[in-house]
Parts: sequence; C-alpha cells; structure tokens
Amino acid sequence: MSNPVQDVQRLGQSIWYDNIRRGLLDSGELKRLIEMGVTGLTSNPTIFEKAIAGSTDYDEALTELARSDKSVDESYEALVIEDIRNTADLLRPIYDRTGGVDGYASLEVSPKLAHDTAGTTAEARRLFGALDKPNVMIKVPATAEGIPAVRQLISEGININVTLIFSLEAYRQVMEAYIAGLEEYVAGGGDPSRIASVASFFVSRVDTAVDALLEERMRQGAPDDVKALMGKAAIANAKLAYREFQQVFGEERFSGLKGKQARPQRPLWASTSTKNPAYSDLMYVEALIGPDTVDTLPPATLTALLEYGKPGLTLEQGTDQAEEHLQALEEAGISMTQVTDTLLADGVKSFADSFDTLLANISEKMAKLAAQMPSRQTSSLGEHLPDVEAALRDLQDREVIKRIWAKDHTVWKPDPTEISNRLGWLNVTESMADQVPALQSFADEVKEAGYRHVVLLGMGGSSLGAEVLWQTFGSAPGYPEPTVLDTTVPDWIQAVNRTIDVSKTLFLVSSKSGGTLETVSGYRYYRSLVEESLGKEKAGANFAAITDPDSPLERLGQEEGFRRVFTNPSDIGGRYAVLSYFGLAPAALAGIAIENVLASADGMRQGCGSSVSTSENPAAWLGAAMAALALKGRDKLTIVTSPSISSFGLWAEQLLAESTGKEGKGIVPVAGEPLAGPESYGDDRLFVYLRFEDDDNAKTDAEIERLESSGQPVIRLDLRDRYGLGAEFFRWEFATAVAGAVLGINPFDQPNVQSAKDKTADVLQAYSSSGVLPEVEAPGSLKDLLAQANCGDYLAIMAYLRPTPEVEEAVANLRRKVAQKHKIATTFGYGPRFLHSSGQLHKGGPASGLFLQLVIDHGDDLHIPGQTYSFATLADAQAIGDLQVLQELGRRVAMVRLGKDMAAGIRRMMEEIG
Repeated sequence: MSNPVQDVQRLGQSIWYDNIRRGLLDSGELKRLIEMGVTGLTSNPTIFEKAIAGSTDYDEALTELARSDKSVDESYEALVIEDIRNTADLLRPIYDRTGGVDGYASLEVSPKLAHDTAGTTAEARRLFGALDKPNVMIKVPATAEGIPAVRQLISEGININVTLIFSLEAYRQVMEAYIAGLEEYVAGGGDPSRIASVASFFVSRVDTAVDALLEERMRQGAPDDVKALMGKAAIANAKLAYREFQQVFGEERFSGLKGKQARPQRPLWASTSTKNPAYSDLMYVEALIGPDTVDTLPPATLTALLEYGKPGLTLEQGTDQAEEHLQALEEAGISMTQVTDTLLADGVKSFADSFDTLLANISEKMAKLAAQMPSRQTSSLGEHLPDVEAALRDLQDREVIKRIWAKDHTVWKPDPTEISNRLGWLNVTESMADQVPALQSFADEVKEAGYRHVVLLGMGGSSLGAEVLWQTFGSAPGYPEPTVLDTTVPDWIQAVNRTIDVSKTLFLVSSKSGGTLETVSGYRYYRSLVEESLGKEKAGANFAAITDPDSPLERLGQEEGFRRVFTNPSDIGGRYAVLSYFGLAPAALAGIAIENVLASADGMRQGCGSSVSTSENPAAWLGAAMAALALKGRDKLTIVTSPSISSFGLWAEQLLAESTGKEGKGIVPVAGEPLAGPESYGDDRLFVYLRFEDDDNAKTDAEIERLESSGQPVIRLDLRDRYGLGAEFFRWEFATAVAGAVLGINPFDQPNVQSAKDKTADVLQAYSSSGVLPEVEAPGSLKDLLAQANCGDYLAIMAYLRPTPEVEEAVANLRRKVAQKHKIATTFGYGPRFLHSSGQLHKGGPASGLFLQLVIDHGDDLHIPGQTYSFATLADAQAIGDLQVLQELGRRVAMVRLGKDMAAGIRRMMEEIG
C-alpha cells in the first residue's frame, strides 16, 4: 500500500527533505524516509545552525577539530561536507535509478557572498569539487549578483539549486541564466544530460508579508472584501511561476537543448511549512502538486503529509483566478514587487545571521570541549540512576520519541481524545518564527500609540508563560509596563487599578476557550471603565485578544472593535502554549527580543528530534528521570532556580501538576519553597536546579551541594543567558509528555478541573436565588491539619488573597517551618489561579495532599457588569466550590480565615504549630 509521498510522486512531483543533522544519518532515520519515498535533501545555514547548536551530534567531531589547527570556518566546512557527502551516498541509488533526475543533496554557498558574483562563483566551484559527487547541488541565491554566477556555473557543468526566489521577474531571470549557461556548456562540447538544476521558489513567506500588509489596510478602514485576499498571494504567485516554467521550457529555444537530453530546470517549492497558525499545515503542499516539480518539506510538514495528506493534481487549477488575485492586491495598494524585494533582502540577511550564529556556536562549543567543560545538563542521582537508565531503555525499545514526533496518540492512550488535537506545540516554533515581524510591528504600534501599561487578563497556561517572560526580562525602554491580572480577588484588582490609567492601558484578553469565567469577568469590568473614560466607540482600541479560532472571544473581539485578535493554533493546550501567541505576543508588547526566545527553543527542539537517541535526548532524559523517581516514591519534584529566573518554577509547576496529576498518580511539583538543611527533607524528593550563570548563586550552590552530599538526587540545568528560558520551555514540555508515557497517563487532558468550575456555578446559582453564599464546614486549624500528616505527604497552601511582600515573606517562613518540623513538602498558590493548574493534581493526583485554604473578609468590592454578583462574591464562591470538591473526594482540608492583617494571621499559624 502506498503512502501520500509516493502518491505525490506518481503525480510527477518529487518530495525532498528540508533538514539535515548527523543524528538523522547515524540513526538510520534518513534511510527510513528515503524508503518511504523521499528522493532528495536540501540544507541551509539555518538548518545547520540548529543542528550543530541544538544537539550533541557533532560534539565528538568538534572535539577532534578543537585539537587540530583548523579555523572555525574550516571546522564548519569539514562538518557539513561530511554530512552532505554521506547524504549523497544514501541518495545515490535514486540518482542512478532516475538517470540523474532525482537523488540530490544541496549545500549552500556562504550567504556572506550573496552580493559577490565572483566570490559566489569561486565558492560554488570549490565546494562542488570538494564534495566530489555527481548528485550534489550547490545553492546560489537569486540576487542580482547571484544570477550571473548561476549562468557561469551551469556553463561549467556544476549542478545548481537557485534559492531565495520570490518574484516572477527574478524567476524569469533564473530560467534565462540556466538556459544560457546550458547553451555555453553545449557550445564547449559538454553533455547537458550531466547537469541538473532546480529553482527554489519560496511560498509561505509571501503570505506572511502580504497578510501583514492586508491587516494594516483593514485597521486603516479598508473595505471588508480586502479580508478575502488573505492567505492567497503565495499560492497565486507560485501558480503563475509554474505557468512561466511551462512556457519557457516549452519554447523552441529549449527544444534544441532538450533534443540533446538537457533537462528542464524544475521549480522547487520552498518555504512550504505554514507560517500562519490559523492556516492548514498542508495548505502550501496540497495546492501546488503538479508534473516536473519538486517540493522540499521540513520535518513537521513531511510528517503531516504522511499522516493525512490527500494528494491531487492541483498546480494548474485556478491560474486565471491567481492572476486576478494578484491584480486585486495591486488595487488594494500592495505592490508585489516591493513585497518580494523585501523578502529577498530579508532572506539573505536571515541566512547571513544564521551563518554568524552558527560559527559563533561552533567556536563556543569547540572551546568548551577542548577545556573538557561539563555539559549543560548534569545529575547526581546515586542509587536511582539504574531506574532512570531502565526507563530510557524502555522508551527506546518502544520507540516513544519517534512516535511522539509522529503524533501517535497510542504513546499515551488508545483513545485519541484530547491527545491528537493537542500536539501542535511540537512544531509551533517554526510557524511562530515567521510571525515575529508582525508581533514586533504590533508592539511598536502600541508603544507609539502612547500606551503606558499592558494588563494581561488570563488564567493558568494563558498567563503564566507571559508572566515568566515579563518577570525575567521586564519591559524595554519606551515599551509599556506589563502586569498579569489572573484573579477575582477585588483587593488585587484594586491594587492594579491604583497603578494604571485605563485610558493609556492595553488590556490583553487571553483565553484558549474564549469563555473562561475569570477572564470574561475581568474584560467586562475593564471594558466598562475604558468606555467611561474614552467613550464606547473608541474603547475597543484599548483591547486585544489571544484565543482559538471561532471562539466566543474571537467573535467578541470582532464585534467590539478590538485593536487586534490573535488566533492561536487550536491544537495546542493552554499549558503548552508559551511558545505560541499566548506567550510571545505579551513578550513582544514588553519589547522582549522574542526571536531570541524562539531560537533558543528551536535549538532545544532540534536536540530532542526523532533521530536523536533517547539517552542523548535532553528532554527525554529529564522526563524519564522525573517519572522513574516518582514511581519509586520520589514524586515531590522540587524546582530550585537562580533569583532572576525564579518565576519559571510557577510555570513548570502548572505544567507538571495539570499534566501528570490524574488517575491517582502524579508528580507533585514544588516551586518557590525556601531551601532548608538536608535534615528537613524526607526520601520523597527529586531536586532540579535551574542555574543562570550571571546570577549570584553562591548561597544556592552551597545548599545544593549539601543536599547532594546527603544523598538527595539532584539534576542541574544551566542557562547561559536569559533567552535560555526558550529552550527550557520546550525541554519541560517535551519532558512532561515523556513522563506521561512512563507513568501511563494522558498528559494533555484535565479531567478534574471542571469539577471546581461546576461547583462554583452551583454556588453562584444558590447565591442568585438566596442572596447569600452557602455556609461550609471545615476544620479551621493548620495544627489539626498537620496532625494528620504522614511520611510522603505534602501541604498545599491555597490563598484567596492579594500578594504583598509581607504575605510572601510570611508564607515562605511558614513553609520552611513545616518542612523542618514535619519533613513534608509544601506548595503555595494564589486562588483562583491555581484552580487552572495545580487544582487538577489536588483532585486527580495521589491522595497525599493536606489542603490549607486561606480566605479573607474582602474590603472594597467591585461589581461585575452584567452579573448579579461582585468580584468578592465570585472569589468566595470559587473558594467554597473548590473546598466542597476536595471534601467530596475525601481529601484532608482546613479553611483558615485571616484577619485584616493577612501576614500577621499567617505568622499566628506558624506560632500555633510550634
């Protein structure tokens, strides 16, 4: 039975692979793809940069090169030439079988030479000779200086892949250069059947650029029909390019060369991964299938094609409409010439920047390897190391990592529900990288409009990633000051109100479902304030939204005139969404260099690829360690961080708690707990220390060393800079997915979160009927609660109050006291935010929790427009609902009502426990 790749081939199109790394070759993964129908491979500096920087694949070779006298440039060339030559050997049978039509591997000349005709020609000539394989192509950019080099190189019998073609005019010049080069080669006695060339016509980047311009037109009041032009320019451009190909290579001029066995220069569709998360991931593949073409696919797009592609002859369909579409763009004031000129310049710069980064990474790695410096992931696991190694072997035997990348839901459960549609985070860095310019443009628009603050209204995964980035980086000069407001506690809301001017504040409404009660309530409240300040007609400009397509929030944003609505990929769950719009749009608004965050994340993603052995996969290793030790009773994963990245623990806490706390199982993440002496810990701990080298870590380093010396298992993860958070985000997401496979649970659902929501709704319904909240009965003493503590338990402190420095200090001292006296772990979360994260663990995880609910008598209350209740009533209803669910589950729980001085009330509890 054939697969979709083979079906595409039968329609006349070759599928090449747009990716390379040594592990892909060594593991046999590329050989497997070739057997499935892949007939060629392309590379570029960005691909090599990710492969070398994001993995250990090249460490052995780099160690040897570090001992030689080779320069960094020479070392790079040695690595890539070896990879391309080995790839060409794997593809050689295809080259022989097809008579030289297919079976090529491509290597790009240095992007630094993009505007140097002589330099490009000499470099391509030298690389082709060094590779010394008939089935390699040298990539040359379609710049004004690169195209003459193409003609010269073809005339010398060198196979060329002309890259970075965006415009029809440039494509015509490329075809002319190829044919003219062939004519010179034949005139000199050469055999044209020995030459092959492809013209890499870039696709999706065109839509990214054009769509951004169309959105700008719509914001400026363009007619509604302009929206219908979005997402169509790229395919239209490519279809017209194919028509040009048919005409040029069907003309009499080429027929003579064809009679001498010359091959046409096939169009190669490049940049075919979907850059807009709202578009189908096969949009640019299935629309451009036709004879005598090549499509080069990155890993995620190839996986999608193999999984659910439906090939058909589509390339010649709708050519007339394509012409009309480009004409309509011109009439809308969008010049395709300007768009494609900019894309070419940006493409050259992007590859040049990647090349610089690549050389810098090689230099750094060689220096570290030469000095025999330790890796950035180290561990001291003692007697538990065999358990971790056994878990890794099991993952390898079951091919779990490959199956995760193939989006195989059976890794976790036989039922695909809330699995198959929750794996978009695996490849979101690819699509989001192309949204960076648009996000930066939006941030600049907000800054230039004079906004002084950004307030994010969201809960759980919709807000915590943004909070980590905001707390770690702050806001750049001139950009608005950011604040996360994920609460219904009126004192907290009032505290934010005292710091902002609502008329100069952008409110970012963030909700995957678009109907989150707390978020919608916050929006209605602030909408009323902004309308009061600016008037109803102008108020919408002070709001933006991040949500799933077709959600109530998307419709609300359109109806109520939001400045922008970002629609996130629907196949990403909230807690896995930090590297999507949910994390990156807020980061951009604060002036954070999100391209660096994404680059860091993508490097880790590369290092966790399907071709990497499980034992060398940094995320698989972490996931196996977390789960293996949890199964041995060390389920209290204690996250320790350097000061400047302390908020990371809160994000990791909600990821792990909500993902693994179910079916009576779970890893209990412990974030923000003050470190104590080794005598304060039982044998249920695993410590993970995220260390940022620029911080003052002396005290923490010493405490961690004491814990290691006492026999506690410790994993250390080093961050070179703050942008390393991007890598950690991906590492922990992937590790959590792997831990789920080891534990035998589905890490993507949250079956018990709804129970607290339902109880809250019941309480509010009762309030609407009676005007009072129901009474609850619960023990009111922490001392009595702790009297029930057993070895291996943990205390969860759930505080429905406003954070203040005094409260934070009092809670820290309380947690330290509990650890010292009872040797149990402690967690702490503000309500109701924890209901969307660790609340799942509390109800669905192991029955080892002691739950302390802290509540207050609210001060000044705030009404929620359109509701019969206030924020104080909502907060109390959520506390009551959660308490009732915990009681129904038989959890050990106490409710303590603090006095007006919250910190003093917490200190009194500490005194009571002795």
